[in-house]
Amino acid sequence: KAVAGEAGTPFFSCAASEFVELFVGVGASRVRDLFEKAKAKAPCIIFIDEIDALCSSRGEGESEAARRIKTEFLVQMQGVGHGDDKKRVLMLGATNLPYSLDQAVRRRFDKRIHIPLPEAPARASMFRIHLGDTPNALTQREFDDLGERTKGFSGSDVAIVVKDVLMQPVRKTQDATHFKKVQEGGKVMLEPCSAGEPGAFPATLQSLADKGQAQLVHPPKITFRDFEKVLLRARPTVSQDDLETYKKFTTEFGEEG
Repeated sequence: KAVAGEAGTPFFSCAASEFVELFVGVGASRVRDLFEKAKAKAPCIIFIDEIDALCSSRGEGESEAARRIKTEFLVQMQGVGHGDDKKRVLMLGATNLPYSLDQAVRRRFDKRIHIPLPEAPARASMFRIHLGDTPNALTQREFDDLGERTKGFSGSDVAIVVKDVLMQPVRKTQDATHFKKVQEGGKVMLEPCSAGEPGAFPATLQSLADKGQAQLVHPPKITFRDFEKVLLRARPTVSQDDLETYKKFTTEFGEEG
């Protein structure tokens, strides 16, 4: 998507699973339709995620539907990436299982680029991006700290951590035994807090709802402590064996990104 944004061209994104069908011919026709739409919008970019699921190595147990999809994909790829720049279609694919790709499909891609795991500064930016406009009390230094603490995490791992963190204010509100009054947008709201905080009074979400005050409840901002709690149980999903496999494949067939 970033590539399409830089190039200012239309972007077609899909997962390989969208082409897999039980009925022979349906998946192949979807592949054909995708490329026809792309050619009509050329120059443009097609991106297929988890392309190994669509174009894995051929074997004896392969279904007729899968074989037709792969054949159609190979045929369509012959007609893209060449000729007039104004009519060119750039084909991108992503996979975590490079050795699973069919050899013929692999050869169709002029470039096979290994995108390494994000480094600390990139991870820090990802945390900020995934939080978006969600109210939080994190400083830039704390975002940088999160980047340093998550060595080996992929972009997907970071997204999962943030997704869990986004639930922390909800959990705090549901489990709260005390609330305090806060000013938010010129209105007096009720925010969950600890019993020892100034202005704290005993209450639960249910008791406030019984009094008709549920609409006044304001979830607390996300804090660095929320991230610390989630990171205690978070683990990177990319193993050292995976990294060695990617390194080996890059040495044999690709290049570093």
